[in-house]
Amino acid sequence: MRLIDVEHLGRPHVIGCWQVGDALVDPGPESSLATLLAALGDERPRALLLTHIHLDHAAATGALVRRWPDLEVYVHERGAPHLIDPGKLLASAERLYGDQMERLWGEIVPVPEANVKPLAGGEQALGMRVAYTPGHASHHVCYLHEESGTAFVGDTGGVRVPGSELIVPPTPPPDIDVEAWEGSIGIVESWAPQRLALTHFGAIEGPAEHLAKLRERLREEAQLARELSESDYERRYREGLAAQVSPETAAELLQAVPPEYQWRGLDRYWRKREERAATTQG
Repeated sequence: MRLIDVEHLGRPHVIGCWQVGDALVDPGPESSLATLLAALGDERPRALLLTHIHLDHAAATGALVRRWPDLEVYVHERGAPHLIDPGKLLASAERLYGDQMERLWGEIVPVPEANVKPLAGGEQALGMRVAYTPGHASHHVCYLHEESGTAFVGDTGGVRVPGSELIVPPTPPPDIDVEAWEGSIGIVESWAPQRLALTHFGAIEGPAEHLAKLRERLREEAQLARELSESDYERRYREGLAAQVSPETAAELLQAVPPEYQWRGLDRYWRKREERAATTQG
């Protein structure tokens, strides 16, 4: 088992792909594919295990299947159709990233339906336990490698980069659900893993403390987004990083978790919650 730093846009500690035997967990974007392939060398993966289909985690999937046509792709059943036909996924992403799409994520290649292995949660995939873990995304799953006690938690486990103890819950639109996310943190806690494997970035050897802090940080950020305007939230985020971590670490965190999307996801969460409350009261 090893972590491959795909060095997104040439920067370390932003996106990592975990290699577990002949499987890859979250290969990252196609824009970083050359780095991933160089690290693999002559090794040929048998399968991809996707925690979710956000482009920083999964945009290289189609290009990898094109390279190795028998590659299996495990993904939650809600995300599977968007790998096969990525039109809606791309339209949603383009609203966020605009003309930066190709520079950030590279070419998005459809995945043949025959390669896709949909997951619901509760099953085993390549010897790993699978759990459905929404909150960050409605199609998010986590994987537990029981032999090593390692939980591959995608964005459900938050972001923490080397050189900092700061934990950041990534909250881009459109699927943020704070209550569901807290429930998913509880699922990972119930596994009692020995370590967490984060995509952003690396291994966490104190899972219980990390997950408890993540839950606290998620609540804090949700409340701040409710109280502050978008510009005030973004300014506070940037100033907070500058005060707590080195400039290099701040740059890594800003690339892994861009502040302009943090507020938007949480603002949408609050608006949807208020709409549900109004419907119930009516």
